[in-house]
Amino acid sequence: MLEILSPAGSPEGVVAAVQNGADAVYLGMGDFNARRNAKNFSESDFATAAEYCRVRGVKVYLTLNTLVSDREIHGALAVAKTAAKLGADAFIVQDLGLMRALRQVLPDVPLHASTQMGVHNLEGAKLAAAMGLSRVILARELPRDEIRHITKNAPIETEIFVHGALCMSYSGQCYFSSVIGRRSGNRGLCAQPCRLPYSAGNRAVEYPLSLKDNCLVGHLEELEKLGVTCVKIEGRMKRPEYAAIVTGIYSRAARENKEPSEDDLKALESAFSRSGFTDGYYTGKRDGGMFGVRDEDAKPENVMFSTARRNYLSGEFRRVPVRFVASVLAGEPMKLAAIDDRGNTAVATGALPELAFHRELTAATLKTQLHKTGGTPFLCVGTKINVDSGLSLPVSAVNELRRDILAELMEKRRPFTPPQEHAYIADEPSQVRKENETRETQPVLNISVLKAAQLSPELAALKPNLVYIPLEELRHKKQLEPLLEAGIPIAASLPRVIFDEEYERVRALLDAAKKLGIQDALVHNLGQVLTVRELGLNARGDFGLNVFNAQTLKTVRDLGLVSTTLSFELMLAQIRDIAKPIDTELIVYGRLPLMLTENCVIRNATGVCSCDNFAGLSDRRGVVFPVVREGAQRADYKCRTVVLNSRKLFMADRLEDWAKIGLWAGRLSFTTENAVECVSVFRRYLGLSGYEPGGITRGLYYKGVE
Repeated sequence: MLEILSPAGSPEGVVAAVQNGADAVYLGMGDFNARRNAKNFSESDFATAAEYCRVRGVKVYLTLNTLVSDREIHGALAVAKTAAKLGADAFIVQDLGLMRALRQVLPDVPLHASTQMGVHNLEGAKLAAAMGLSRVILARELPRDEIRHITKNAPIETEIFVHGALCMSYSGQCYFSSVIGRRSGNRGLCAQPCRLPYSAGNRAVEYPLSLKDNCLVGHLEELEKLGVTCVKIEGRMKRPEYAAIVTGIYSRAARENKEPSEDDLKALESAFSRSGFTDGYYTGKRDGGMFGVRDEDAKPENVMFSTARRNYLSGEFRRVPVRFVASVLAGEPMKLAAIDDRGNTAVATGALPELAFHRELTAATLKTQLHKTGGTPFLCVGTKINVDSGLSLPVSAVNELRRDILAELMEKRRPFTPPQEHAYIADEPSQVRKENETRETQPVLNISVLKAAQLSPELAALKPNLVYIPLEELRHKKQLEPLLEAGIPIAASLPRVIFDEEYERVRALLDAAKKLGIQDALVHNLGQVLTVRELGLNARGDFGLNVFNAQTLKTVRDLGLVSTTLSFELMLAQIRDIAKPIDTELIVYGRLPLMLTENCVIRNATGVCSCDNFAGLSDRRGVVFPVVREGAQRADYKCRTVVLNSRKLFMADRLEDWAKIGLWAGRLSFTTENAVECVSVFRRYLGLSGYEPGGITRGLYYKGVE
């Protein structure tokens, strides 16, 4: 049976979800969750919610799904320890460093990989399992065939997002809000710039980045057959009534194995939608029909919401199965026993039956009274009754005994055993200083290109330390010759997203790269590490791993990476204080990537595939955000796109600021530049010219993110 996982943005939201059939709820406590603006739970609220759920057989998952700095890990662990003592059943995590710390401090509490970890293939799921996670929440962009392949072969539970708001970008790979406004989606404060209007070329203002809400209520039976463990409903920022309505519809559809009715679909749309719903990712129908906006004048039906609220506040969705054994024998007090689904038992003795002069107590009558468990979390699912004939017992006495038995079971369901807790061993300041003192040499300069056409003999003559080239671009051997002849190392940059159906080709391209003498590969997520290492290549991590603290650096080191790129959401001061047990790199030039999309922004905006002739998206102020095709420039690859920042990160004149913070390398990231511009920029970073591009930014290195 599918686990129905529902949002709880408030204590009332817990009641709303549970009373409408949720098997589990997820909620936040403190500032370390991806909905920091939700009405997150206080310690007392969490304690009450955890007990409420525990009694009713519902699990509670604490969201700890944001990136945390070294200074914040202690606070995040304190929240986790408190939640564990109060009965949290699992933690949902994004940050690899926090994951490592939680495994050390609370090794018995299950960890679920947030969708922001970006797991979208079997290799990623396998590595998540190897790192000690018990469940992986798969990327929302996966079609059914990819989900089937992962669930069939992965040694880990899988969770699928089935209802609610869809981000245009892959989760964990959206930096739009942080780069333009310092409100990081990876830190729980996304400002949702994707929901704003943009224009594309000569087309009228539209919403090319705003997707309809997801709705897979008609696919639940198939998801269960695919082997999915849990289906998740989004909505911690929405009202409790929303959670009640949506959870009830999904719960009934899953339990009864039937298609939702027209009334159900209308109720879902009335509760909240953006121009209706989409199942485009799941069914593989990625087209303009997936896009929509919220009608600001649209309001949920007050009658529907008020009815939903009245229902979940006025009664119990009786969900805990209980079985009764009763005996009413001549000359003996009535005896009643009960057992619940956890094996808890309760036994009570009642009144002495009398001879029946008017109304005899029958087994049928007694059975009817025992089934009257309304007002409690229990549901009678079976009885075993032994009643002598000719006896009488007041119904009130039977009811009182039933109530006493169920009250005793309730009390037995409240306690739990808190998990074992261990001390957290952090890096000492002296250790940080020692590791960073060994890295006081001037950072080397690496470069990355989007296309081989950006390479030139002039660029090779400047002797970059390492050149990252997209895997698919390595076929342009003639343009690689200047680098190869100069002995400049090349690293094959893998596509940032690789579905399992694409892996065979990627492996073939990596084999071809090895034959060219390439020994390094740039990986962007967990699902690429094992493949690269198995092929005998050095794995180097890119910014997509979201390395935000020293514990994450240790994690990627232990995974076998030889270097990694730090998050560009960090400040230089934070980077300086991070212990670096592995070579670390920082992007110091280029248009920072704001979004990575499975939907082709270019095709959806213009109606045609015109990757080389698309000016970009313009916001309401006329600021242009270039859009490029991710990775391959070939028609036989999936069309994924990257939205780039309007301004170029420029740090050549701030060399003193980033050259002495313990970095192994600074990277110049070339995207929209031509070959001549690449040379000009590189010369400036070498101190050979005064070149400066127009429209620059310092990124977040001085102001940081919230």
